[in-house]
Amino acid sequence: MSSDAVASGGSASGGRRNRRSGHKLPVKQLLGVVGIIGFLGTWELIPRLGIIDERYLPPASEVISALALDFGLTAFWVSVGETMKAWFLGLIIAVALAVLLGFIIGSSSFLRKATNSTVEFLRPIPSVALIPLAVLLFGVKIESSLMLITYAAFWQVLIQVLYGVADVDMVANNTAKTYGLGWMARIRYVVFPTALPYLMTGVRLAATVALVLAITAELVIGSPGLGREIALAQSGGAISGMYALVLATGLIGVLINVLMRFIEKKTLSWHSSVRSEVIV
Repeated sequence: MSSDAVASGGSASGGRRNRRSGHKLPVKQLLGVVGIIGFLGTWELIPRLGIIDERYLPPASEVISALALDFGLTAFWVSVGETMKAWFLGLIIAVALAVLLGFIIGSSSFLRKATNSTVEFLRPIPSVALIPLAVLLFGVKIESSLMLITYAAFWQVLIQVLYGVADVDMVANNTAKTYGLGWMARIRYVVFPTALPYLMTGVRLAATVALVLAITAELVIGSPGLGREIALAQSGGAISGMYALVLATGLIGVLINVLMRFIEKKTLSWHSSVRSEVIV
């Protein structure tokens, strides 16, 4: 077969692949829009038809109107800033600790065996169970939220890092030893590239968990943020405002997920899993 035929065949198949991928994205987006409209329409009808009393579940139109009003209030954005500050600081602390301990423990078979039972014991403990301890130590300040956020997000990252370090190719590791690379050099050039996809997955999961715990801490403890505003709106009988704030937390969660996926794709642009998503 001539090179021209191969080139034309390759370009044709590439064109078909691009056309298929070009059609997939709009359809996916369209289905997403349809799902949102269907959800909001169902929400609007349930209280309107009397299935649930409007005092307990206001129509979606009222909640969206209340949310639009919140967007114009300085107090709302101050609360969002407090929540995002706790989320960011807690996530950064958790990732830093988990990466450091994960590489140290994962690089030693002795440490992996010695800490396995401890990790399996501590990991299932719910962060909300630490709320009394957090209040005793820090009161209702942001430190209480940081304690809960860090604890919950830490395990998400640590477990993924341990899996990533365990997945390192022993042949590549032994070859690096043969060429005289020290422990730090092997971590940098052999272990870290292998563990990075696992790490990014752990960070993405931890980001969501950190937001959940930030809102929970504010809701239960009363530390500044959207969670406290939700509790105040509920206790004050502002049900539409309460649902509007809940909707705002959901929107923040979506934005965080989109941001973390974007960062993950940019960081792992060299990895086969990301390249296959772009090509297919």
